[in-house]
Amino acid sequence: MPHRPLARALAALVALLTATLGAVFAAPVAAGAATTADQATAAGAATASQATAAAPRTTAANQATAAVNYVALGDSYSSGVGAGPYDWSTCLRSQKSYAPLWAAAHGVSSFAFPACGGAVTADVINGQVGALSASTTLVTITIGGNDAGFADVITSCRFGSTSTCTNAVNESRAFATGTLPGRLDATYGAIRTRAPNARLIVLGYPRLFELNPCGWLAMSVYKRTILNDAADLLATVIAGRAAAAGATFVDTRPYFAGHGVCAGDPWINDISGIIEAYHPDADGYRYGYLAALNAVTG
Repeated sequence: MPHRPLARALAALVALLTATLGAVFAAPVAAGAATTADQATAAGAATASQATAAAPRTTAANQATAAVNYVALGDSYSSGVGAGPYDWSTCLRSQKSYAPLWAAAHGVSSFAFPACGGAVTADVINGQVGALSASTTLVTITIGGNDAGFADVITSCRFGSTSTCTNAVNESRAFATGTLPGRLDATYGAIRTRAPNARLIVLGYPRLFELNPCGWLAMSVYKRTILNDAADLLATVIAGRAAAAGATFVDTRPYFAGHGVCAGDPWINDISGIIEAYHPDADGYRYGYLAALNAVTG
């Protein structure tokens, strides 16, 4: 499908606003043990000398092992849309997203953040993987939601009839099972080619909604249910292709459970802004995505 970075998402979400107005190093550990030279025998002195000579090599090896060169790829759920504030690019990157939060907490050797709001798989392949290299040791990504028509489906369900919503969801489900797997395979393959020594971690998307009553302006329980069911299907597809690529899949749904739209403490924005709608807020990135990533990385 034709795409320009963020254009589809912005266009659809601008429509949302218009309609609404109308109605994420440890410091090197000092090593070495004191010896008493005056009391040491010749053999003991030799042993201490050997240990001293070996210590720098051991420390250097440990530092090399601990070095993390991290690249965060993906779409708006990686760039941090919903958390703000954003950089000056059209990608709407936020330092409150899980990726920069994780990088800061783990004292990485290097961190690149090409994730971009509105990105589809082709954008990752054609642009974002350029940030990868043989020295990259960790890659995270969220991708696939925009390919499956995330913004259009949400718009159709939020402001369209029940039948319009159902049709949009069914089209997205058909795409997710028929076309998306090949696109994900190509994306993960491109990442593997550019970063052969990296651990690839694929994070999924949360369910967006709770099903309890939350006011007369909210989507119906039926619409919220079929959207959550579509999110479950998307998670299944992404998990399957990630496994086939030898990647680690991180299911974020359990972390957001009880914090979707219509919750007492939501971590997903409702129609609260032009770009933030139906994206995690700062709590969602920290307590949802970052917590999920920490669970597999430590």
